[in-house]
Amino acid sequence: MMKKVKYLFLSVLFVSAGMFAQEQDQEKPERKPGHTNNNKFKQLYDEFSTPNMFRTASGAPGPAYYQQQADYKMDINLDDKNAKISGFETITYTNNSPDQLKYLWVQLDQNMRAKDSQTPLIQGSGVAPAQQLGSFTSSYMSDGFDGGFKIEAVTDTNGEALPHMINRTMMRVELPKPIKTGEKFSFSIKWWYNINDYVNMGGRSGYEYFPKDGNRNYIIAQFYPRMAVYNDVEGWQNSQFWGRDEFALPFGNFEVNITVPADHILDATGKLTNRKDVFSKEMMKRYEKAKKSYDKPVMIVTQKEAEKAEKGFSNDTKTWKFYAENVRDFGFASSRKYIWDMMAVKIGDKDVMAVSMYPKEGNPLWEEWSTYAVASTLKSYSRMTFDYPYHKAISVHAKQQGMEYPMICFNYGRPDENGKYSDRIKYGMISVIIHEVGHNFFPMIVNSDERQWTWMDEGLNTFVQYVAEQDFGKWYPEALSEGDETYPSSRGPAAKIVPYMGGDQDYIAPIMTKGLNTYQFGNNAYGKPGTALNILRETVMGPELFDYAFREYAQRWMFKHPTPEDFFRTMEDASAFDLDWFWRGWFYTTDYVDIGVKEVKKYYVSSEPNERIKEMVKQRGMKMSDLPPLVYMVEEGSDEFKESMKKGSLLEKSPTLKEYIMDNFTAEERKNLKEPNYFYNITFEKPGGLVMPIIVEYTYADGTSKTEKYPAQIWRLNDKEVSKAVASDKEIVKITVDPNLETADVDTSNNSWPKEAQQSKFDEFKNGVKN
Repeated sequence: MMKKVKYLFLSVLFVSAGMFAQEQDQEKPERKPGHTNNNKFKQLYDEFSTPNMFRTASGAPGPAYYQQQADYKMDINLDDKNAKISGFETITYTNNSPDQLKYLWVQLDQNMRAKDSQTPLIQGSGVAPAQQLGSFTSSYMSDGFDGGFKIEAVTDTNGEALPHMINRTMMRVELPKPIKTGEKFSFSIKWWYNINDYVNMGGRSGYEYFPKDGNRNYIIAQFYPRMAVYNDVEGWQNSQFWGRDEFALPFGNFEVNITVPADHILDATGKLTNRKDVFSKEMMKRYEKAKKSYDKPVMIVTQKEAEKAEKGFSNDTKTWKFYAENVRDFGFASSRKYIWDMMAVKIGDKDVMAVSMYPKEGNPLWEEWSTYAVASTLKSYSRMTFDYPYHKAISVHAKQQGMEYPMICFNYGRPDENGKYSDRIKYGMISVIIHEVGHNFFPMIVNSDERQWTWMDEGLNTFVQYVAEQDFGKWYPEALSEGDETYPSSRGPAAKIVPYMGGDQDYIAPIMTKGLNTYQFGNNAYGKPGTALNILRETVMGPELFDYAFREYAQRWMFKHPTPEDFFRTMEDASAFDLDWFWRGWFYTTDYVDIGVKEVKKYYVSSEPNERIKEMVKQRGMKMSDLPPLVYMVEEGSDEFKESMKKGSLLEKSPTLKEYIMDNFTAEERKNLKEPNYFYNITFEKPGGLVMPIIVEYTYADGTSKTEKYPAQIWRLNDKEVSKAVASDKEIVKITVDPNLETADVDTSNNSWPKEAQQSKFDEFKNGVKN
């Protein structure tokens, strides 16, 4: 049977001596002020709400979870000559909450462009160094564009006026009597507004004007008064729309009739219910063919036909009718310039139509890649979350826009006038299509509050976008440019976020900040959370655990309203992985990653007691003969090392070491003993605040290497530095922290031992000039 030496082997220096030092401290304690628990591994109880019947501690909806429903019937008219849109809508609101409601809040997002809008007044950046012509003239040379809602009537079902009050982008509608749990209330709104030129004036939707042929391409959204969310977390979500933060909306059913010029091509959220009325016979034939085409898009409207139509300007009108079930919003696109193609993609046990609409200005790029990008996205996102539940997904060409709505999105990416495009334009277009189609999943179905928690749709979507981009590169390698072995994603890999996280802390806000109040919106809402989740998947949890938990979150909250806590809790609940340290560091702080090798010491085994053990024995009033058999460690180059060399007490080779301790082991145990010849004490430091696993590559004298990952919990008792004892049968000649740049380490100058020479900024500049 193995004796006590087995448990003391290699531990005396690091444990017993450490205990001795603690005892000394206890004899003469240093009095310091008390402090609260600031440990990086402190649980998130202070930050999280108490679980309840609405939202459980597991992150799942509770037995009393509810959500409101808003159903719409709308008649919409698009006035192409005057660039104006008008509508009459009836909203049926169902109160599923346990509360009585005496008024309803309706969002009037277009009022952000009203003449009396306060949005320009909160901009404190001064004179812009350059502006687009339209923006400049609107700012300084005109009374400004009046694009706000003109509310002509708010009435009940009998046509009686309902009292209402408009506060900028929110309208409160007073009810004749409170609506109780389970009751419905219907009311109507008649409205119109001037459509903005989004190319010159900005905006998430609007029109682009083509001066060469006199046409407009309309991408229309936020175009109707929309119900605000009422839920168990905030009550009414009636935070004002200033232009940046997006939207929180309830689910419902939409019946929408859209009247446009007869020569327009149109598609929208929902099923087209009068296809035979608005399609020609040839278009119907092509559509039926497209429903069976899984490998190549079928042209519903060709470029030749679109070019002919854009010269027409019909005075007649045509009404396109759509019906959508269980969607949170509605958008559409209309123009006589559209080329239109479709193909089928198999998702689960059903077919989904991948659709693209674009003017000739988008070709050849759009015809080549848009619909393939839609189809690929649906497959990737469905694998990561749930099967796409709708019957179609549409990508619409827009000059400088990327915006999403259920089943339809607007995407940029345009060749020059000669049809030429760069790699940047091509990859940019494919990426924005993947991103915006991906928004069907977050937040169109997993319906988070974008106004408050921008990262919950943009960050989660950016993460899955990275996965989908890498899939696209594998499935369509012909889309990759020469020299690109994988898809060149601009966000996702850890190294991409380093410049932001290592930047000026005065201009960085935690992810858990309202989007309107962040400094670097793209990095904060898209880049950092997307990268954090990629690191969590690839480096911390592993794809198998992460993917299971991520799918669980998506499936739990399909067609519901999750909060950040629901996401955090579900990821832990479904993986048995305590991640409070990760959420706290990455999402609640602006800490950054910086982990390095502080010191490496080599030790040798000696049969001679070292000074620390002698001192410990003396302090405890013991004799050396009182100790069990021990293995003593001495640091290379120390006085003790030199003394042991003189005495011949160093046990430098494993056979000698085995012989020294063999009496303490059985024959069977001796056979299984390793043969370490080298012993190291490696101290890792953490100048950065973020806790992360320590990933270390050990390179040996024979040229081989080994990578070790120490879990993040290694920092739980010391947030500044930790030491690891490493025994090896081969000499270590190099140590590298984070060798594959997996953790977003902002300073790699301390990542190697021996320390590698770093180029000065001037040398980097000189070499860059030479190259």
